[in-house]
Amino acid sequence: MGSVHNGRMTANGLPGVGYPHGHLGHLEEHEEKALADFKTLLESKGEYTPGPPANHDDPKLLRFLRARRWVPEDAYKQFSENEAFRKANQLDVLYKTMDVDAYEKTKKLYPRFTGRRDRRGMPVYVYRISHLDSKAVAAYEKDTQSTYSQAETDGKTPAKLLRLIALYEDLTGFVQPLCTQLTDREHAPTPITLSTNVVDISNVSLKMFWNLRAHMQAASELATTHYPETLDRIFIIGAPYFFSTVWGWIKKWFDPVTVSKIFILTAPEVVPVLSQFMEMKDIPKVYGGELEWEFFDDPTWDEGIMKACKWENGHNTFPSGPKRWEAIEDGTRLQCYAVGYKDGQPRRDLVCSIAVAAPVTLTAESTGPVTAHPEAAATQEVPSAATPVEAAKKTSDTPAAESTPAAIPAGLVATPAPTAAESTTTTALSEDKLPGAIEVAGMAITMKGEEVYKGDHITTAPIDEVEALKLTDEEVQTLKDKKDATCVPTAA
Repeated sequence: MGSVHNGRMTANGLPGVGYPHGHLGHLEEHEEKALADFKTLLESKGEYTPGPPANHDDPKLLRFLRARRWVPEDAYKQFSENEAFRKANQLDVLYKTMDVDAYEKTKKLYPRFTGRRDRRGMPVYVYRISHLDSKAVAAYEKDTQSTYSQAETDGKTPAKLLRLIALYEDLTGFVQPLCTQLTDREHAPTPITLSTNVVDISNVSLKMFWNLRAHMQAASELATTHYPETLDRIFIIGAPYFFSTVWGWIKKWFDPVTVSKIFILTAPEVVPVLSQFMEMKDIPKVYGGELEWEFFDDPTWDEGIMKACKWENGHNTFPSGPKRWEAIEDGTRLQCYAVGYKDGQPRRDLVCSIAVAAPVTLTAESTGPVTAHPEAAATQEVPSAATPVEAAKKTSDTPAAESTPAAIPAGLVATPAPTAAESTTTTALSEDKLPGAIEVAGMAITMKGEEVYKGDHITTAPIDEVEALKLTDEEVQTLKDKKDATCVPTAA
């Protein structure tokens, strides 16, 4: 498998540490401080009110902090400029009043949601470039000149980009919140704020790339500027022999963090690599998988999504056009409404509801639901998680943990080891090693060979890098001192 930034992927398929690190429930001490400082800075500028409800949720703020390497002042500059842009173009109004037909036409020129998720629960989008000839782009740009929403604009932002923004509003306000509520994934209920993308550039000539450069550049820069940290892995497939030339100008459209997430796959690598990150049933057949889905198709919703939804008003799937989630008063469920304009008339049709993965409130600006910190879901049962690629080769010979509550312990304390009848067996090792098998609120920390696994194989790290397991020095020392011990969470 290939990576555009160094020719090789890292062992876990990512350039360095990725999700869930830096996300809610998985913050290092300096990241928690940066978030607190960022809020203080925003509040001093009159751009943040803590609420409840807060006018900006933590997952959104964390996106800007990650994009700016956890420097609050840098994050503030981008965030403030983005908020001014949102207000000048009434983006909330734009999405809620978008003409349904115009919305569906826009989807044909940009990445499309397949209705499936990767092994981590992130939504999978596919972008096929070959149909974007000059005629298709010209027809789209002409169509954008007609009225398509009730929003006022700044008069400077091209209409075609404002229509693209509606698709990003759908990603952040509908698709990602939907994926967040599904607990059949790793790290539930940590909010999903990223997406996995497959970009198909097969059958695209150099001339076509050149003609499309303005279209693709504008879309790329919009994502980087106004929707930072919404893209995770980006797999480019079908690259022609001249792509190295094209890549020279494409990579300038993205920030370095995004560039580090882009991987170019050769034809023999497509199925082996994609199947590491997605189940075969979630990979379209055209790319070697089992999913009956092609680029212009509506989403083929996965079984987990369909089962989680309680359908209303005769619906049995999600309709076309814009959709938004609204929390019911007690915060236990989200309701999906079809919005936008159809045949010149506004619509507000209740489609379904879904149980939340953790207590949910709406932000004051009502751009979407806010999932509470994962610690708030201590009593929620979490189904078996998909095996991440970093542990895939270890799973077959490493004992799995019991199904457990989703609480992320705030700290660990040692208690006497359980008896044999209590089902947990620990192995005494030398003083410089962690215990062989320890239960942490039911989430196994297991040493196997020269690596340590935490959380039913969700996270791995070499023994000499145990900080990657989110253990404090005190906790590590406790484990070393109490080799025959079970660890339980302290009060959050």
